[in-house]
Amino acid sequence: MDEALLRALTPTVIGILVRRGADFAAAEDAVQDALVEAVRVWPEDPPRDPQGWLVTAAWRKFLDAVRADASRRHREARVEGEPAPGPGEATDDTLQLYFLCAHPSLTPASAVALTLRAVGGLTTRQIARAYLVPEATMAQRISRAKRTVSGVRFDQPGDVATVLRVLYLVFNEGYSGDVDLAGEAIRLTRELAARIDHEEVAGLLALMLLHHARRAARTGPDGRLVPLAEQDRGRWDTRLIAEGVDVLQAALARDRLGEFQAQAAIAALHADARTVEETDWVQIVEWYDELVRLTDSPVARLNRAVAVGEADGPRAGLAALAGLDPDLPRHTAVAAYLHERDGDPVTAARLYAEAARSAPSLPERDHLTRQAARLNARLRR
Repeated sequence: MDEALLRALTPTVIGILVRRGADFAAAEDAVQDALVEAVRVWPEDPPRDPQGWLVTAAWRKFLDAVRADASRRHREARVEGEPAPGPGEATDDTLQLYFLCAHPSLTPASAVALTLRAVGGLTTRQIARAYLVPEATMAQRISRAKRTVSGVRFDQPGDVATVLRVLYLVFNEGYSGDVDLAGEAIRLTRELAARIDHEEVAGLLALMLLHHARRAARTGPDGRLVPLAEQDRGRWDTRLIAEGVDVLQAALARDRLGEFQAQAAIAALHADARTVEETDWVQIVEWYDELVRLTDSPVARLNRAVAVGEADGPRAGLAALAGLDPDLPRHTAVAAYLHERDGDPVTAARLYAEAARSAPSLPERDHLTRQAARLNARLRR
């Protein structure tokens, strides 16, 4: 296998796909898939025209991805915006594909990445952002996963925990990212809950429902991001909140706490507050303590710092923030908020502007930019 030849041909093949009508990101993904196939096939059957072989293989991969995306969008259309309460509808093959991609021969991290790419429809960039790793690192992880499963039989489905992780990340991307997948993730989680009596499946479903209930209030008429504290709670979907709380209470009654139940409990406490002033921040901190114990997640620790700042004052929140990696996504935005609460608008304005430059989405960048501008205008008076 001439890896140098493959590397040399890659930019040319990407360019050919782009000229045929593929966008650049899709062309990159298709060529990456073709390269994995070449690594598997060429040692035993080298092509006479390597570039032609790669172009043909990559174009087929691109067309397969387009068809898969169209199929996914068709499934999303069936959701019709808001997921219906109660058990899931008659099953299709999507959930089974999630289980099959979570193959025992893969590590959990690789299985999640492969499933998000192959079944969930997310791009390599979106998956990398969810995992807090560089895009190139995630591309290599997905390529290794494809090589690992290229010669195995898919008759040993993966475990529930891996599938839950995939569904959670798909929902998060649909809830806050570039692709509208939240309704589809809820549909599949309902279907899984109907098949499997598992407290963490119920916990994840409750978490999704409670977050989805606030979706209409998350943006203003002009598309601007509306923070939780400023949302019109009259626009929250009380039907979804009631269902989410019922599902969560049934899961917690089993006394086998998991991370999704803990996150759902935090979301339920937010949903229970009729006004932001009535939020039970002390209890939210306690649930974040449980979540950190269960996961040791840096993101959970970051969110806990915000809750501590609300429960015990901004200086306590800043103290909790001090022990965390400043390169964490949204770390700077949290620091800006806590400094503003602590009466330091100069530092807060600088940090808001800095956070805006590295914001993961355009609405979030615009929100942080406005926060910085608001404080700077006040300082000029």
